[in-house]
Amino acid sequence: MEQLIIGVFEQGFIYAIMALGVYITYKILDFPDLSVDSTFPLGAAVTTVMLSSGKNPLLALIAATAAGAIAGMVTGIIHVKFKVRDLLSGIIVMTGLYTLNLRIVGGSANVPLFNYKSVFDNDFINGIFPEALAPYKTVIIIFIIMIIAKILLDLYLKTKSGYLLRAVGDNETIVTSLAKDSGFVKIVGLAISNGLVALAGSVMCQQQRFFEISMGTGTIVIGLASVIIGTNVFKGNLIKATTAVVIGSVIYKACVAIAIEVGLPATDLKLITAVLFLIILIISMDRKKKVKKA
Repeated sequence: MEQLIIGVFEQGFIYAIMALGVYITYKILDFPDLSVDSTFPLGAAVTTVMLSSGKNPLLALIAATAAGAIAGMVTGIIHVKFKVRDLLSGIIVMTGLYTLNLRIVGGSANVPLFNYKSVFDNDFINGIFPEALAPYKTVIIIFIIMIIAKILLDLYLKTKSGYLLRAVGDNETIVTSLAKDSGFVKIVGLAISNGLVALAGSVMCQQQRFFEISMGTGTIVIGLASVIIGTNVFKGNLIKATTAVVIGSVIYKACVAIAIEVGLPATDLKLITAVLFLIILIISMDRKKKVKKA
């Protein structure tokens, strides 16, 4: 049971980083960005190359984030500069990144990383962790990375650029009336969003010790489910929206873990994900209808 709980938190915190990125596009920008299904493995692909060439695992996290940010900028530029619809922009980048991800790792769809140092087992980490915390080392490190990402996002959203980002999602005309380029703000938001998604992919790659080209399939569904669970369960001003998203991610992974624990085969994971997401959407829509009637 302890291993199950630890596994839920490990996966929950990793996907929470990704969900923070989805929160930006879904809740703030109202932008259906499907490119995250390929940005997630992009972070893993960059990490794979970095680790296999002997680079510092922490540097791999930064490089993966930067690669994701560039991918997000491409999505934004296609949408803003070439006037392609938001949904199609994400699909175009998602499709193109599939091939790019394969090229980055040398054409292999599955690359093991068991013989390389990761952020979870380098000499510095091993030196500072006491023996008593050894079983919880991985989940603690993932939690620290997630908290750093969350705090940086919270700080950004309090800046002038962060307020403009919120304004673009609420009313793009207001931003334009302030003599600000709403298109540029969108591009920045997509860059931050996909940077976080790629960071999550990097952490996942280092935690699981392998790269798999299809590891990002369904990422957008998991991210949306986490955001919807968190923002609907924890409505109001008691906790920050980003905190609610993190909790929503853990709750979601707990639901999936329980479903598998009660006897559903792991091969049904995608079906479980789809059913959970559908239930969450139905509950969310029912709540909105009740609020409107009230």
